[in-house]
Amino acid sequence: MIRYLGSTKNLAGCVGGLIGLALYLTGVVGGLWPVVVAGLYGVFALLAPPERVRLVPVDAVAEAGQLRTDLVSLVDKVTAHAQRMPESSVDSVRRITEVLDDLLSRPDRLSGDPDVQHAVTRLARTDLPLSVQTYLNLPWWFAAKRRASGEPSASDELLAQLELLETEAHRVAERFYAGDVNQSADHTRYLRERGEA
Repeated sequence: MIRYLGSTKNLAGCVGGLIGLALYLTGVVGGLWPVVVAGLYGVFALLAPPERVRLVPVDAVAEAGQLRTDLVSLVDKVTAHAQRMPESSVDSVRRITEVLDDLLSRPDRLSGDPDVQHAVTRLARTDLPLSVQTYLNLPWWFAAKRRASGEPSASDELLAQLELLETEAHRVAERFYAGDVNQSADHTRYLRERGEA
């Protein structure tokens, strides 16, 4: 009920009701003015456009804040287990989270591009934590051990996954900032043309 009070339909209906009231006060409508006011309210409310459908979470700021908190927690856990992690993997996790954190620090803009938002959310909520968690759940002696069959060790697998995730994070960031880069290039062209004129 409270949601309806601020809806487009209610506001349009109120305008119709005010028109009906104005018609009564000017003498156009006689004793039937309550019926006219109610009728005009109903007509205007029915003719008003429906409310916009929002498939994006209304509170994009809170969701982005939660993801940023989760990333900080992940980095803290990785740092706490740094002695178990392969060399350079901790730095890789930090670099990936820095890129994701930068994108998540602009939640309103991020929610404007659902594809980029989905990619960032998937990287932050699923892909990166899953890679690290799977590795840390293995016994340390097994994770670092080279497999007899010549297949990559768990450490090698983690490093490969982090490299792929970092590449994907940068690719998503390029899509996110593509408009800014194009705007900057356009401005550079404009300044060059103005200088030549």
